[in-house]
Amino acid sequence: MDIWVIGNGESRRNFAITRLKDHTIGCNAVHRDHLCTEYVAVDRRMVQEILNNSATLDTKIHTRPDWANEYVSKRVIPLPEPPFTGPNKVDKPFHWNSGPYAILLASFYYPSRIHLLGFDLYGINGLVNNLYKDTLNYSKSDTRLVCPDFWVYQLAKIFSFFHQIEFVQHQVEHWQMPQDWKQIKNLTLRTDIV
Repeated sequence: MDIWVIGNGESRRNFAITRLKDHTIGCNAVHRDHLCTEYVAVDRRMVQEILNNSATLDTKIHTRPDWANEYVSKRVIPLPEPPFTGPNKVDKPFHWNSGPYAILLASFYYPSRIHLLGFDLYGINGLVNNLYKDTLNYSKSDTRLVCPDFWVYQLAKIFSFFHQIEFVQHQVEHWQMPQDWKQIKNLTLRTDIV
């Protein structure tokens, strides 16, 4: 079994996500463009937005365990806790966002392969890199980029912990793999997004 985890980086702009037939886990506003198998949103506004989308009526929405019970809907389910701990801020679950949590959730299904799409990590010209910028519940396009250090660290922990799963990062041709990821044996970069 393969699982596709769909992030919101601009690299996936021309990728036809509607052609994906495998299990899909969408982050946040992906629901606006594609009906996924399930969604991850760690922002209350995004959880509510997905709940309000009539196309997602039968779809699970995973969110932070500490506020999942605030929703009356049985569709809202707590995310799993990371299976590793550490002393630093980056290790604390509250400092995980939807992307790393979605990949963690996919990992707990123990598929043979997890595909990462739209996980760009880096900003564009010093500004935010997100397909949904300038829309409801998202940053303006002139917002400074988000430092990717937490994402790089958290995803490396997931890749290493779930070493029996093959992770495939789909990207555009000139995307740079983080240095910390280059030694991870179960991670492959495919520059097949055109």
